[in-house]
Amino acid sequence: MGPGGTAAGRCRCGHSGKARLSYRRAAELFESATGGWTLHQLRHSALTHAAEDGANTSTLPAYSGHTSVVSLARYARVSGEALARWQAGRDPAARRR
Repeated sequence: MGPGGTAAGRCRCGHSGKARLSYRRAAELFESATGGWTLHQLRHSALTHAAEDGANTSTLPAYSGHTSVVSLARYARVSGEALARWQAGRDPAARRR
């Protein structure tokens, strides 16, 4: 077996020729380095931060690979504080202050 638990030479980068990590090995390394966080949680966080930064419902599915806004809603959970900032930035009265 080669690096990442794959057969030697089977999973190599086309540009550098270096062995790639398997998803399982990358997940193990990530969890170890972050004290237990998972790659799936990282995916949730990335989508949530994109939504909080103003990514729209056309951009988020393209970014996440989801085809349904309903399934995407389970991943991107905008905080109350982020929603308040977003609303304040669009309130004409607040912008005049």
